[in-house]
Amino acid sequence: DGLSLDFYEGQITSFLGHNGAGKTTTMSILTGLLPPTSGTAYILGWDIRSDIDSIRKSMGMCPQHNVLFDILTVEEHIWFYGRLKGLAEEQVQAEMEQLLQDTGLPHKRQEQTRNLSGGMQRKLSVAIAFVGGSKVVVLDEPTAGVDPYSRRSIWELLLKYRKGRTIILSTHYMDEAELLGDRIAIISQGRLRCCGSPLFLKGRLGTGYYLTLVKRERTELGAGGPDPTKKDSGTSEGGEGDSEGSAADVPQLSALLQQHVPGSRLVEDIGREVLFVLPYSGARDGAFGELFRELDARLGELGISGYGISDTTLEE
Repeated sequence: DGLSLDFYEGQITSFLGHNGAGKTTTMSILTGLLPPTSGTAYILGWDIRSDIDSIRKSMGMCPQHNVLFDILTVEEHIWFYGRLKGLAEEQVQAEMEQLLQDTGLPHKRQEQTRNLSGGMQRKLSVAIAFVGGSKVVVLDEPTAGVDPYSRRSIWELLLKYRKGRTIILSTHYMDEAELLGDRIAIISQGRLRCCGSPLFLKGRLGTGYYLTLVKRERTELGAGGPDPTKKDSGTSEGGEGDSEGSAADVPQLSALLQQHVPGSRLVEDIGREVLFVLPYSGARDGAFGELFRELDARLGELGISGYGISDTTLEE
């Protein structure tokens, strides 16, 4: 519905949206499976309404559901699609070996696809999309229904093959869109809602960085031992000399954060953890560095045993 979007070479563009948002329909139009009701799209300078045959020579696609021949083996599939794309026999053999290695399927090369697991079938379907040096690759939910290990393998394959190609990927997994997408296009009810890099979207729509501080209990203060259980992307532990002190002073912590990073706010104070949100602007002017140095120096005085900072996720 009035969709206007550019895709760039050397990038993965993630189409993110719920089921029925229009991702598959958009991809079907780009690949010529469905005609556009109005407007058009240009791929490598060709119009999809009149030059779809020329486009398909440089395009690869992985549909939402596997389209494999049960009686053909893994390498026969790659050979078949390579020859269909016009590759010479030597080129097909070289590409076959490379794809089998990159997909982790060399030990299954002589196996008929009906005997493969769902994850292996999906990896083969994705590999077929790259056969023949496809310059534009359209992947419709390539990791849907696969196990975590196969999902990770497909991610690695896409990141490796991104260079020199334009990859369009649809997904309804937030983490997948964020990890793979150089740009993310969020689509709903056939309309583009927003588009940009993960960092841009989080900067415009996100709340900021999350700073989690772990309170030091009085028993710990007596023992002088820090909390070893805190885990986060950035972690600091207290020294051994803090044998005396008090529990965390949340108002004092709030004042300290406001001093270094104006706009910081307390989100929750539950149990042994205190959670603050720090605005993105604090990272740009170097205020975070000063804040962390002071926290490290005053852990015992502030009554905390450690802290960690993490970014807003795309889902949040």
